[in-house]
Amino acid sequence: MAHYLIKRLGAALMTALLASLLVFLLVRAVPGDIVAQMLGQAGDDAAAERALRRFFGLDQPVWQQYLSWLGAVLQGDLGTSWTRGTPVTDMVLKAFGVTLQLGLFTLAFATLLGVPLGMLAGIYEGRWPDTLVQAFNLLALSAPVFWVGLMTLIGASLLFFWSPPLVYRPFAAAPTQNLQIMLLPVLSLGLLQAAAYSQFVRQAVVSALHQDYVRTAIAKGLRTRVVFFKHILRNILIPLVTFMGLILIQILGGVVIIESLFSLPGLGRLLLTAIQTRDFPVVQGGLLLIVGVAMAINLLVDVLYHVIDPRTRAS
Repeated sequence: MAHYLIKRLGAALMTALLASLLVFLLVRAVPGDIVAQMLGQAGDDAAAERALRRFFGLDQPVWQQYLSWLGAVLQGDLGTSWTRGTPVTDMVLKAFGVTLQLGLFTLAFATLLGVPLGMLAGIYEGRWPDTLVQAFNLLALSAPVFWVGLMTLIGASLLFFWSPPLVYRPFAAAPTQNLQIMLLPVLSLGLLQAAAYSQFVRQAVVSALHQDYVRTAIAKGLRTRVVFFKHILRNILIPLVTFMGLILIQILGGVVIIESLFSLPGLGRLLLTAIQTRDFPVVQGGLLLIVGVAMAINLLVDVLYHVIDPRTRAS
């Protein structure tokens, strides 16, 4: 296990280095920069432009800018926001706390709803419970996330005469208000991910039910509950763990619309604002954090593989 972890960590470090280069170059591929935005109509002022580019370090070659930024990152410094003048590390970590809460709540909701629905549809394949679950999956997977968010917001207002608070409060400071403002975003994202969960689990259960070992267990007269939990659920656990990791990465990487719709000060909304204002250090720091979290989740899934299935330890 130790040798495997060292090998995976080495690969993760190389991936992180490559990801940092891609993030740096992609950010600068966006047309325009902060100097052009600051000068505005006075863009023909060459002296002011040179001074601003020197101030932000944009007068240096791209490779030199990258090496300077990478050296600071390796020391734990993501730089300073060009528009706010505050440390990028503080900004992205504070915003990521909101995004992480949204992601974990959504993952929990999607798992608690999607896995039982998928199991129900798989067990009753071809019958009316399967038809109802399949209809839900098709509708949820076809709906854009912004439409689902709007429908939940409108539905809560029209049916229950309720709307979430407009000002975000951390859970530690105001638990009730925090849960209220998180309710509709979690519901909007969770319904889509629950449908993906349900579809995945259904296929896994249907496939397991047609395996010889399950047929043998049923022929021996074992109870349906024993067959399901001891044989079927145990064997779909590994792909389910993988899918759970992918779902969490997808949630964390796709919360921009939901955070903007519900006024959540998360990382997605911060990155959107930073891109609009060409605040390169914030964009680079935020994207690098997302990449790092995604790699950490993948590494955790690989480790769980070895814990759940001893057969993978020999490979």
